[in-house]
Amino acid sequence: MRLLLVAAAVPLLLFVLTAAAIVLDGLHDEAGQADVVVVLGNTDHPDGSPSARLRARLDKAIEVHREGRAPIIIVSGGLGKEGHDEAAVMMGYCIERGVPPDLVHADGAGTTTLETARNAQRYMAERGLHRSIVVSQYFHVPRAREALRRAGIPEVYGVHAEHFEWRDLYATAREVFATYAYLLRSWMGRS
Repeated sequence: MRLLLVAAAVPLLLFVLTAAAIVLDGLHDEAGQADVVVVLGNTDHPDGSPSARLRARLDKAIEVHREGRAPIIIVSGGLGKEGHDEAAVMMGYCIERGVPPDLVHADGAGTTTLETARNAQRYMAERGLHRSIVVSQYFHVPRAREALRRAGIPEVYGVHAEHFEWRDLYATAREVFATYAYLLRSWMGRS
């Protein structure tokens, strides 16, 4: 019985420690200078407006842009179940808030974190850019930052959107499994 309790406690402890590390890392914003800020997509409303979570990401990216920390904003997301191109919605939001259209790049093919990272890397490589700041929810920032690094972006910082809700508990748990999946893919030699 004791061996069974230990066998159950070890994975649970590992899960809790990993979740804590993800949260602490994601809440620790890095204040670097970059060439671009990469904003990962999220849900928009049926009327085509960004959700509160997505607005928080965009507001943080606009803040970083206005502070002069990154001149170009890359917004990334695909066609959502609501029927809107997330990247187009995000770009419109940035432009409505005063970001010049030529400084916002919409990546409508970035439907996953890995696709966004690869697309951002291609965009940056074509322009000789090397430094990025990724913006997402705190629980997603560590994995998103790692995805950008694995895609070949040499210098990656991360900042979190200032939006918190109860579903973050589920999302953080999901990130634990996603983090282990990334580690497994790395161990198997795949990015």
